[in-house]
Amino acid sequence: MDSSGIAYLTFGIVLLLAIIFDLGLLSKTAAIVSIRQALYQTLFWVFLAFAFFIFLWFENGKTGALEYLSAYLMEWSLSIDNIFVFILIFTFFAIPEEHYGRVLMIGILLAIVLRIGFISAGIVLVSRFHWILYVFGALLVYTGISMFFSHKRQQNLAENPVYRFLSRILPLTAEDGGGKFRLTIDGKKYYTSIFVVVILLATTDILFAVDSIPAVFGITQSKLIIYTSNIFAVLGLRSMFFLLRGAVGRFSFLGRGIAIVLIFIGLKMLAGIIGINLPVSVSLLVILICIFAAILFSVLLKTKDKTRS
Repeated sequence: MDSSGIAYLTFGIVLLLAIIFDLGLLSKTAAIVSIRQALYQTLFWVFLAFAFFIFLWFENGKTGALEYLSAYLMEWSLSIDNIFVFILIFTFFAIPEEHYGRVLMIGILLAIVLRIGFISAGIVLVSRFHWILYVFGALLVYTGISMFFSHKRQQNLAENPVYRFLSRILPLTAEDGGGKFRLTIDGKKYYTSIFVVVILLATTDILFAVDSIPAVFGITQSKLIIYTSNIFAVLGLRSMFFLLRGAVGRFSFLGRGIAIVLIFIGLKMLAGIIGINLPVSVSLLVILICIFAAILFSVLLKTKDKTRS
């Protein structure tokens, strides 16, 4: 078995055990996740992600490991946008807090399956039509510029196309059914708000992946790194939701920091047209500076505003 096969096997075993431990043993039906538990689970997923980085360093070398770390950090930062929308979805459908953990678990696992399909399609396209990378680059520059000046993704859930589609083809009820997906009312079966939220969580993640997955292709074309960085970042979403849901609004400048990263990655991809190829260490440095500078600036500004008031 070659190094890539060993890496896939190791990742698969670690992933399976981690899902059983975190999403299984630590997830109880109708249980509210505390801030402390969310912190432990977040640290658990971050530890696994960085442990895999160390494994790749020894198994595949420095370049591949740095590409993985760059991709993971970018996906991780973009996931905070997902959390903001997830909060809106739970609030809009008035889902009881005790069902958050289970709904997020199912929605995120479904999102991973959809992401794998989305990434696989992207890999096939890039392998057959290399020029599509430049299309991705232009898309990222446009998205980054748009995000920088609007920096908040507004969501009108009543007009969400997936929600409207579901309401047309399925009998829906506003009740949560005590956590069930289907409910019988007057002899007729209805799909509950829990079912709708699970579908919206998964499809919303794919909507955000339209930005993040092309950006990963700007860092690496390694299938292993693209898959693993995405899956680790998405699996950490659930614990990050509980950890940051009360504080996500404090990172007001993170959106602009991410926008600059997307613009940089897009320009980096477009620079390939004229033969300019930046080392992965430069990409990693830019991602780190933009993300942590945006977080620090957001926190300092918030502290300054509180001091004034």
